[in-house]
Amino acid sequence: MPDYLSVSSLTKYLKLKFDRDPYLERVYLTGQVSNFRKRPSHQYFSLKDEKAVIQATVWAGVYKSLGFELEEGMKINVVGRVQLYEPSGSYSIIIEKAEPDGIGALAIQFEQLKKKLGDEGLFQDKFKQAIPQFARKIGVVTSPSGAVIRDIITTVSRRFPGREIVLYPTKVQGDGAAIEIAQNIRRANERDDLDVLIIGRGGGSIEDLWAFNEEEVVRAIFESRIPIISSVGHETDTTLADFVADRRAATPTAAAELATPVTKLDLLSHLKQQENRMSKAMGNRLVYHRERLEKLVHSVIFRQPERLYDAYLQKLDQLQLRMRQSMFDYKNRGEKQSQVLTQRLLACSPAQKIALYQEKLVQQKRLLRSNTAVIYDQKVSDVKRLANSLLLLDTSRIVARGYALLEQNGRVIDSVHKVKKEENVTIQLRDGHLEVEVKDVKTKEI
Repeated sequence: MPDYLSVSSLTKYLKLKFDRDPYLERVYLTGQVSNFRKRPSHQYFSLKDEKAVIQATVWAGVYKSLGFELEEGMKINVVGRVQLYEPSGSYSIIIEKAEPDGIGALAIQFEQLKKKLGDEGLFQDKFKQAIPQFARKIGVVTSPSGAVIRDIITTVSRRFPGREIVLYPTKVQGDGAAIEIAQNIRRANERDDLDVLIIGRGGGSIEDLWAFNEEEVVRAIFESRIPIISSVGHETDTTLADFVADRRAATPTAAAELATPVTKLDLLSHLKQQENRMSKAMGNRLVYHRERLEKLVHSVIFRQPERLYDAYLQKLDQLQLRMRQSMFDYKNRGEKQSQVLTQRLLACSPAQKIALYQEKLVQQKRLLRSNTAVIYDQKVSDVKRLANSLLLLDTSRIVARGYALLEQNGRVIDSVHKVKKEENVTIQLRDGHLEVEVKDVKTKEI
């Protein structure tokens, strides 16, 4: 009976084969990136061609050193080793080095960073600063030993002698160059007396010029308060520093010319022209005012100066008449107002009011006496009338005339319906009363 292997045993055996095979320790592959989705650390994707596909892994440290971003569909050349992953039994290539197929990694990185910074708006014209016409101090960020600084010094001295040039010695190539360039740009911005800043270096390959494509340098140029002229490489060379700088110069000499747009000779010539124009203008003004003076000297006013104030004398007389009339009118209005106020004051006098109230008091007394007498007579008449009415209602008088009152329990009985048979009632007579018992009750229709 044959011996059966477990799946893990077979997989482990195959892994040993993969690990020990010298042909799989270093594999060179060309393929197209597929199923790529950028992750925070390690990158996992596929490499494929027309007939096959293999899984690929790039560790985080290796991916950062690639110099470009992987993109879906990008064709790349990779160097790595093939390994088998035991838990799933799948194999993949661990990439140690990669570069775009047919184009350099730096070119890819250049275009990717250019697009990123362009999308952020760092290259827009609205952020560009104007280069001053008369720069007193010019800063230069470049190598102290290169031809760039010598060309700039020569050109500035020729075009505008006496301008001060401040050099910031800077490494412009190799490791750490980008950091040093950005630091010196920020150092220059700490000063208040620099009018313009030139950054640059001579020509070279894309690798030589790469420090001026670094994101840190581009952002330092964008954040600069001082206008920056970029002069990197030759005329055909283009860096991201050229895109973000306020002006780009093809050569260091051109950068110096941009920093001194007006030469000393131009300035002196301009001043001479302005001096001539000013002298001519002053001469014209003197002639003009001399002619005016001549006219004024021979004018009628100077020959008969009294004409100057004739009109004012007449106006003075008119104003005096108007003033007298106004004062007279004001006096009359004051007198009339005083009379009105006097009458109002007299009307408000306490003596007149007292006399008026005394007269009204006498009238009110007379009216009171008259009304009191009328009311008194009326009330006396009413009392007599009421007294007679009361007398008519007096039962004692009714009884005295021979009539009798029938009562029961203090109530007057005025109907046979208020008494019943065999009830006791009281008969009130003129000289006394009788207690009787009702024997019978008979009604009579009235």
